[in-house]
Amino acid sequence: MLDDLLVLDLSRVLAGPYCTLLFADLGARVIKVESPAGDDTRRWGPPYVAGESGYYLSVNRGKRSVVVNLKEPRGAALVRDLARRADVVVENYKVGDLARYGLDYASLARDNPAVVYVSITGFGQSGPRASEAGYDGAMQALSGLMAMTGEPGGAPVKLGVAWIDVLTGLHAAVGALAALRRRQRTGEGAHLDLALFDVALASLVNQSQNTLLTGQAPRRLGSGHPNIVPYQAFEAADGALVLAVGNDAQFARLCAVLGHPEWAEGRFATNEGRVAHREELVPLLAARVKAFRRDELVAACREAQVPATQVLGLNEALAEPQAAARGAVIEGEHPTAGRLPMVASPLWHARGPDGQALDLAPDVAAVPVPPLLGQDTRAVLTEELGLSAGEVEELLAQGVVA
Repeated sequence: MLDDLLVLDLSRVLAGPYCTLLFADLGARVIKVESPAGDDTRRWGPPYVAGESGYYLSVNRGKRSVVVNLKEPRGAALVRDLARRADVVVENYKVGDLARYGLDYASLARDNPAVVYVSITGFGQSGPRASEAGYDGAMQALSGLMAMTGEPGGAPVKLGVAWIDVLTGLHAAVGALAALRRRQRTGEGAHLDLALFDVALASLVNQSQNTLLTGQAPRRLGSGHPNIVPYQAFEAADGALVLAVGNDAQFARLCAVLGHPEWAEGRFATNEGRVAHREELVPLLAARVKAFRRDELVAACREAQVPATQVLGLNEALAEPQAAARGAVIEGEHPTAGRLPMVASPLWHARGPDGQALDLAPDVAAVPVPPLLGQDTRAVLTEELGLSAGEVEELLAQGVVA
């Protein structure tokens, strides 16, 4: 889909690399420019496989790695040359840091006014905190997310994945594609200003809206839902399951499954009533669920068309038959790690009007893998910038590139 695009990735860690991963998975040529030390996440482990961290491997599939020392003027000039050819540039440096290398948007847009330039920072390019660094964990705390996560009466809890980074990368990719669409009409590029803080507030969706309407911050509900009851995890006799009851008819059917059809009457008959009487209803449900074996209750609920599912570990989820049917795990041949399992892109399932797959998924014999540090330096400098082999060797010898 995007094989006509060149994306220059000046980012590291997660939000920016996740954005450029989406471009790479959709066919764009992505050049990842790394410092001689490499992306920070290369050292974020264990686990490691053949010296590569699982963290780094998770978001750098299908890119080409070029090591350039930006502190060397010739190194910065090489990256500027790549940026002149790029359709999209993604960076997550502190506000103003890239200006000293001539790699800020204003400098690059003079030579490439059609470039779509994506800046990802903690707080954006403006405001009293613009100069501060931003990290996902800090943003989970600052945005209100951590204060609403955890068990009632317990301590604040951070999510088990860097959720704000991932959603910022997704917002950045959507914004860049929209800017490219605008460029088709106007010929002009754009500078996208993505802030983790902004994305966190926007991604709290109903919780943010509820707070704006009431002035009250959400309280911790464990796995419970602020607007729907019951919509949370319960412990059966031999394991946890989730009941996700979305309407009153489903609740009535659940009560029948549990052997208490009378619970669907009176104060619990409507979702509004169930939310108002949450503290009374949830213990009743919890005690009754505890009398069932998990899989038996899940099967009974499904038979009654009540949304219910087991709480799985991630290892179990990756081994689910549905994951296999959807091709959720793919394997590529890594130069040092050998056969490398990876999570497939959820975007690869697109089909045309004739129902035929658009062949976005890579051939099983040519699944792209994350690059080794500097693996593509020589190739990119010769193929993209037209340097001779001798010129590249000179740059290597002088430490400008690696």
